[in-house]
Amino acid sequence: MKTDSIFYRLFLEFPRSFFELIKLPSETENNYEFTSREIKQVSFRIDGLFLPKINDPSLPFYSNSN
Repeated sequence: MKTDSIFYRLFLEFPRSFFELIKLPSETENNYEFTSREIKQVSFRIDGLFLPKINDPSLPFYSNSN
């Protein structure tokens, strides 16, 4: 899977910066893993997801896709 988004690379290296940009405490990054996922449909890929590390429905997921 090719992931060439500048934001993907930026958030992969500096995940804390994403949470700072959306004005959440930088410690929020400890609850998330950053990944890229492909959703089977006609083929739809989301390059850059912050998914909760624990199964907690109250934690949203965040995406940098348009």
